[in-house]
Parts: sequence; C-alpha cells; structure tokens
Amino acid sequence: MSFDFIMFQTQALYFLVAFAASGVLAIAFKVIYQWMTPYKETDLIKQGNVAASIALGGALVGYVLALASALAHTTSLPELLAWGVLAGVIQIVAFTIVRVLFLKNVKARIEAGETATGVYLASISIAVGLINAACMTS
Repeated sequence: MSFDFIMFQTQALYFLVAFAASGVLAIAFKVIYQWMTPYKETDLIKQGNVAASIALGGALVGYVLALASALAHTTSLPELLAWGVLAGVIQIVAFTIVRVLFLKNVKARIEAGETATGVYLASISIAVGLINAACMTS
C-alpha cells in the first residue's frame, strides 16, 4: 500500500475545516453559556473560585463530548453546525432547568465557592453531553 498524497490533502483540508468549525462552535457555546449563567465565571475563576471553574469546565466537556460525536457522525459542514448548535441548546436548557428547579440559589453557592455545587453542575453537564453524543449515533 502506498501513501496517496492527493487523498491526504483532501482529508487534511476537511480536518482543518472541521477543526476550525468545532473551535468556533466551542467558543460560541462558552460565550453563550457564560451569558446565560447568573454569575460571572471569568471573574470568579480569576479570583480562584474552584466551584466556578469546575462548573464551567464540566459544561465545556459536556458540550465537546456531543460535538465530538457530531464530528464523527456527520458528513458535511452544515450538518456538523446543525448538530453543534442543537447540542449547545440542549446543554443550556439542561443548565437552566437545573438552576430553576433544583438550585434556585446557584448564584450565591457558586460565588461562595461551594465546590459541591460546581461538581454537581459539571456532572449534569457531562451526563447531558454523553446522552447528546449517544443520540447522534443513530
């Protein structure tokens, strides 16, 4: 078997486009997610707030799990973008449901650095991300 440089170039181009699109989706998700939370993660993290860092990190991991599944199971950039947007919406809706129904005082708890709340939020985000990812395989 020989190396097919033309095929590699084509696949490398698709890789770069998909990687860049995924990066843009991940950044957009992070910005929108942070806009939707009642606390300012960036400021809290700069102050050393571990709970805020864990919660945001879990949200990003959960989203990227679904995005990785979309990358593995889509065949076009528009399809990847559609699945990426849907996964982000689901992650944000899940956070909103948890915040409204189960953690009404989430702002105060995260701002106080309550690590248990950060871990709980991260766990929910990762669980939702895994379910998102699994749903994209059918």
